[in-house]
Amino acid sequence: MKTSILSALAVVTSVFVASSAQAQDVAAGKTSFNKCLACHAIGEGAKNKVGPELNGLDGRHSGTAPDYSYSDANKKSGITWNKEQFLEYIKDPKAKIPGTKMAFAGIKNETEANNLWAYLSQFDKDGKIKQQ
Repeated sequence: MKTSILSALAVVTSVFVASSAQAQDVAAGKTSFNKCLACHAIGEGAKNKVGPELNGLDGRHSGTAPDYSYSDANKKSGITWNKEQFLEYIKDPKAKIPGTKMAFAGIKNETEANNLWAYLSQFDKDGKIKQQ
């Protein structure tokens, strides 16, 4: 009985810690997004700026945000955005897509890049936060 209670407590604790860590990642990612805010928008009502709006980025083909004028390099990159592609790209955008017009040095810190993805990937194509 004692072992069962301790096991159940361990499971509940780990679920709580995991969900807390996820919330912290998204919050940290939102803070990190401030580096992107001058050029990109996300969320309900987001519009293209110097860079495309980022709603629905997870699963979107590169170069396809409506009404944004992409470089040929971006349109022809063949990338479908997901966590792996994004993390590689955000480290050094010009290395991932030579010829991109994105003028950003990149985010080298892996934790920060992961947090930024956690923030960005929660938005659907309409800028609403996806249901968990």
